[in-house]
Amino acid sequence: MKVEVCIDNFESLQIAERAGADRIELCAALALGGISPNAGFIEQAVNYASIPIYVMIRPRSGDFYYSENEVEIMLKDIYHARVAGAQGVVFGVLDKQANVDRQVLKALMREAGQMGVTFHRAIDLASDYQSALETIIEAGCERVLTSGQACNALSGSGVISQMVKQAAGRLSVMAGAGVNHHNVADIVKQTGVTEVHLSGKSSRPSQMLLSPNAASMGDMDDFSLAITGEANIQSLRQALGLVING
Repeated sequence: MKVEVCIDNFESLQIAERAGADRIELCAALALGGISPNAGFIEQAVNYASIPIYVMIRPRSGDFYYSENEVEIMLKDIYHARVAGAQGVVFGVLDKQANVDRQVLKALMREAGQMGVTFHRAIDLASDYQSALETIIEAGCERVLTSGQACNALSGSGVISQMVKQAAGRLSVMAGAGVNHHNVADIVKQTGVTEVHLSGKSSRPSQMLLSPNAASMGDMDDFSLAITGEANIQSLRQALGLVING
């Protein structure tokens, strides 16, 4: 079983690796579902990590129907991830009819070159997930991340199971969204996946000495930092160990 942890800050990278993550999905702004991280973060993560780094390629939050300019941004971001030495990239592209955009996917795959590619949860918005899965396999993606077109992987386990059967080893189906140590055993047993994806999110207070009247920089709490919870990842690994050994 492989455990992929999505992170959006360097502290979380250190925690996730220490807690036993097998792979990192490197993002910015996980509160928005994850968008492309900056070049400095990519380089620092690749230089530090002893596990594979897969870089999120998503130019904005929202849907996965992109303009020509946004596709150009994605191509440039893939190039920078590749030059930085990342092991893989993560993206998903749909057209106006919510089908996988074959031409854009082909262009992104070409830019990715020898890097691994995960097609992310854009498949959960596809109008026909079975057709979408065939297109993703045909393009050469090594993995698809999915919640089974549901709000979380446990609720979508029936569809995820069907994807695993349809893929038949031609790519890996990775379950993600709402995965934790409480439900991971059920998700694995019900779907047959061999990879799971989570943030394992937690938080810590700011270490700054703050005035009680400190100004806020935005809509979120600037003085509570969202980080990967080390115990959350360790507990999930223990739960997976029981599934494997039990």
